[in-house]
Parts: sequence; C-alpha cells; structure tokens
Amino acid sequence: MTWTQHYDPLGNTILSTLVAALPLIVLLGSIAALRIRIHYSAALGLLVALAIAVFVYGMPVRMSLATTVYGAAYGLFPIGWIILNVMFLYQLTVEKELFSVLRNSLATLAPTRASRSF
Repeated sequence: MTWTQHYDPLGNTILSTLVAALPLIVLLGSIAALRIRIHYSAALGLLVALAIAVFVYGMPVRMSLATTVYGAAYGLFPIGWIILNVMFLYQLTVEKELFSVLRNSLATLAPTRASRSF
C-alpha cells in the first residue's frame, strides 16, 4: 500500500504548518503549563499526531499505526542497546573485581556536588 503525503492539506501554508506543529505544542504545553507527567504528555502528543495524520492529512489508519510501531522501535532499540552494553560492562567489572577502579575513573569526569559553584 502506498500513500502520498500532501504538505499543504488545508490549502493555506501557515494553517497547515500550525496544525502540523500541534503535537509538539501539546507535548511541551502539557509538560510545562499543565504539569502533566512526561510519559502521559508523550502519549497525548502521540494521540494528537495520529489524529492529525489520519483526519487532516488523510493517512490510512493501518499505515499510521504501523508507522507508530516503527517509530517506537526506531527510538527504543538504540536505548535498549546502550542499556544492554552497560549491564554487560557492569557484570564484567564486578566479576573481575574492577568496579571500584571504574567508579573512581568516572568520578574524575564529573565534579562532585560540593565542588560546584553557582
């Protein structure tokens, strides 16, 4: 199935741009102004983005859901890969009894809270 995206679905460039920016406005506005937790704000922004994609841009529902899953996997895979490697590094340093060396090395990279000046 193919679908061609229309960059100006409302016939007015400024209005189409504002509608396309609504998910970001909802996300940041709900975090900053409404003080909603970040994961709920992200879900709200996703729902707004899906609604705009389907009802304003005319994207098929099945394709929009598939795109949502693809985007989640694309974002979560690198994070999971980093976490997996950190767990492997932790287990390796604990097994070889070198965790204190790693901790001391990492401590030299960032200043302690007591030494920060504001």
